Amino acid sequence: MRLVHSDFRKGEVKIQVDNADDIWYLSTVIDKGDHIKGKTVRKIKYGEGEKQKSERKKIFLEIKAEKVDFEAKANSLRILGTVVQAPETVPLGTHHSFDIEEGTSITIIKHDWLDFQRKRIEEAAKQQSLKILVVVHDREEAYFALLKKFGYEMLTILKGEVAKKAMDDSRPKNFYQEIISVMKEYDSKHNFESIIVASPSFWKEELVKNLADESLKKKIVFATCSSCDEKAIDEVLKRPEVDMVLKKDRVAKEMKLVEELLVEIAKDGLCAYGLKEVEEAVNAGAVNTLLLTDRFMQDKREKGEYDSIESLMKLVEQNKGEVHIISSEHDGGKKLDGLGGIGAVLRYKIK
Repeated sequence: MRLVHSDFRKGEVKIQVDNADDIWYLSTVIDKGDHIKGKTVRKIKYGEGEKQKSERKKIFLEIKAEKVDFEAKANSLRILGTVVQAPETVPLGTHHSFDIEEGTSITIIKHDWLDFQRKRIEEAAKQQSLKILVVVHDREEAYFALLKKFGYEMLTILKGEVAKKAMDDSRPKNFYQEIISVMKEYDSKHNFESIIVASPSFWKEELVKNLADESLKKKIVFATCSSCDEKAIDEVLKRPEVDMVLKKDRVAKEMKLVEELLVEIAKDGLCAYGLKEVEEAVNAGAVNTLLLTDRFMQDKREKGEYDSIESLMKLVEQNKGEVHIISSEHDGGKKLDGLGGIGAVLRYKIK
C-alpha cells in the first residue's frame, strides 16, 4: 500500500492499493459512517423520455459508507453508500459503490481513527508481503500454497504414484522431480524469499536428494508436519523451524495471539471469550489484549450491531489495552470463530 497523504488529526488518509493484501487491510479499517472519495465509474444519464441515453464515465465523487462487503475467497472489497459530493450530473443522496482493487486510489475520512486502525494503515504502507511458498508433501501428494497476510492461497495440488515394489524407487524420484519442477516454476514467477518444505517422516530429505539447483536450496527452510493435506499448512505455520521466516508475517503473529488465548483458556487463567464475557471484562478495565475476527466484525456490521463493538474497542484502547483483528481464513481465526469470534487476554481475573 502506498500512503499518498495522511493527516490523522483531520481524520483524512489517502492511499493507493498496490496488492491483494492491501484490500484485506482496508476491509478491517473502513467502517460504516466513514467518507470515501476518489475516482470511480458510474452510469450517467442524459436527456429525458425516449431520448434519454446513458454512458459509463469515470468521475470523482464522495460517499458516506453504509455497508462494507469483503469476500476473502475472491479478495473483493465493495463499499456501498450515499453520494455526498459529486458533479451536477449525479444527484446527491443517490447510492453508489466503490469497488476496491489493485491500483485503486481513495481517500478515507473518519471522525475518529482508532489506534489499531492507524497502525494497520501504517503497517500496510511500510511492509511488503513476504514472498513465501509453502510446500507440504509425501511420496504421493504435494500441496503448494502462497502465504498471504489474510491467510494463504492454494496454488496447486500434485498427485503422484507410489512405487509398486519396495526396491523400485524410480517412481518416487520422478514425483520428487515433478515437485521440484513446480517449485522452480513458481519461484521464477514470484521470486520467493523463502520456500518452506514440510513433510511427515523423511520425505523432505528424499526431495532434497533430487534437488541440484543450489539457488533454490538456499531458499528452503525445512519443517515437520503430521500429515500431508491442506490442514498441514496451518500446522506448519506454528512450527518453530519456520518462526524466523514468518516472524514478520501477520498470519503467524495472529496465530500466536490466538494460541496465547487458548493457553489461558486451557488452564482457566486470564481469559474471556464470547461477547458477554468480553464485554464484562472490557467494562471492568481488565482487558490487556482484545482479539476479534474479521468474520465476527462483518457479521455485526450486517446485523447493524457494529457500533457497540466499536465502543468496546475504543474502551480497550482508552485503558491502554491492544486491539487485534484476526483473519478467519487461517486456523487461528477459525478457532477464535469457534469461541464466538471474540476473546481477550486479561490483566487480572474478574470472577
